[in-house]
This record gives sequence, structure tokens and C-alpha cells, in this order.
Amino acid sequence: MKPSIIVHGGAWSIPDDLVDGHVRGCESAADAGFKELLAGASAMDAVVEAVATMEDDATFDAGVGSVLNQSGKVELDAIVMDGGNLRSGAVAALQRIRNPVRVARAVMDCTQYSMLAGEGALEFASSKGFEKCAEEDLLVGRELEDYREFIRTGVLRTREHFSGKGDTVGACAVDVEGHVACATSTGGIPRKLAGRVGDSPLVGCGAYANDEVGAASATGWGEQIMAVVLSKTALDIRSGLQDSCAACRNAVEHLNKRVGGLGGLIMVDREGAVGYHHNTPRMAFAFIEGTTGRKAAAISV
Repeated sequence: MKPSIIVHGGAWSIPDDLVDGHVRGCESAADAGFKELLAGASAMDAVVEAVATMEDDATFDAGVGSVLNQSGKVELDAIVMDGGNLRSGAVAALQRIRNPVRVARAVMDCTQYSMLAGEGALEFASSKGFEKCAEEDLLVGRELEDYREFIRTGVLRTREHFSGKGDTVGACAVDVEGHVACATSTGGIPRKLAGRVGDSPLVGCGAYANDEVGAASATGWGEQIMAVVLSKTALDIRSGLQDSCAACRNAVEHLNKRVGGLGGLIMVDREGAVGYHHNTPRMAFAFIEGTTGRKAAAISV
């Protein structure tokens, strides 16, 4: 079995001046994850490394670079899922941690639970040695300016849902043993209500993995993605013997037809073939498909 990996850096109206950063960020993440796979690491190790790479990149709305909620805080969501045993770990509304995907992995590995939220998630992260950071450490550019204004005045600027960042990140991989895994991480939508949790950390919605079929990660309008359980739906379509690209396309079409949803999907199947599709103006992605030797990093339009 030759390993494969695919990553996404969000599906939204990515401005022209941000395209290069998104392409480079996705390419770096795919390279980091694939390096793990070539060294014999598990698919889980690879997707966590890939997503953590994007969380450390201020280009994306995940980890560093995240957006503020209406209370002037950053609340982070992340999930990992192992296709071999169907175990998952997730955190929701987690504050002051740079790499929520690594905390999600710890939830899966070190507890009997699947999700921790809010203060409980932060307490767990601290107990496992994850260092807390300042709010400002997670903010860049306009978000940092807005936060400083909020501290001075108690007032945040507002912006429309998809007019600002929408750069949820995700990764799917298959390793040399044929096991699949996925991970998704986000800072959520700009100016969300405090405590709002979208699709990203929810099993079947923001991500799903099953060795019998493959792994998928979603990005986009969370409430609509939740309504159709998008990642699981895409894999159910793939199990009907459609290829990965067709499965992603049909799942996104179902998202739009059923609930008027906007978003994108990436997938890797158990044979290592990758697929992606979106109905937003653009989606950032990169992949390295070991079975065919194909490699790409681009903005899909």
C-alpha cells in the first residue's frame, strides 16, 4: 500500500491577494503529513501533523489566525477520527491553545470520551501539558486590531459571514497499512455567538473516517453541513462504488439541494485515491497521491 494525503485550507471567497498564501500553506501541510507517512507513521500521525502545520500558519482561521467571537474571544474547535476502530476525539469552544488538533488527539488517546468543551477542554489540555497562550497570540492583522479596540472600548466591528475569513482546515490520509484517518480544525465564523459550535468537531459532519471506505473532511457553512452530516454522507456515496471526486461532488450537490448549503469536501478512499469538490467561489487544497504519483497544490474555482 502506498500512502496518500489531501488537505484543504477552507472553501470561501478567497481574495486574489491571499491565494498564494493559501496555496503555499496547503502545500506545506501536505508535505509535512506525507513526510510522516513515508517514515512509516500512521495516517492519524500524518493528519495531525498536517493540520497542526496549518494551525501554526496565520493564513488560516485555525489556531493562530483565528477570528474573534462577539465577546472578543477566540474559541477553537477540532476533531480527529481513526478509521480503523472508529474512535474519535474532539474539542469545542477551546480557548488559549495554539494547536487544538493535538488536544483533540489527546482526548481520543487518553480518555474514554469523544469530545470535551469549554473550560473542561482547557483544563484537560493543561493537565496534559499543553501550554496556555494569550488571546493576542492567536490573532493577526485586522483581528488583532479589532481585539485591541475591543479592550479599549468594549465594541467589536462586525462583518458578514463569508466576507471575512472562512479558512477551516482539514486533512485526510491513508497509510502503508491501509488505515485511514482525518482531522479538521477551525476558529469558526467571524463574530459568532460565544459558545457557538459548528460542524468541524462533530463526527460525521466536519470529518469522518472508516477503513472500509475512506476518510473525509468538510469546510464551509457549518449549520447546513451539520444538517446533512456531510462527511459521512460523502463516504456513504463513495461506498456505492463512485470514485472519490464523484462522491464529493454528489455530496456537495446534496448539501446545496437539500438545505441551500455552501461548502467543500476533501476525501481519500481506502485505495489512496483522492477527491475534492466545492460550491463556494474558491477552495484551497493540496494532495500527494502515492498510488499514482500525482501531486498538486492549488486554488480550485
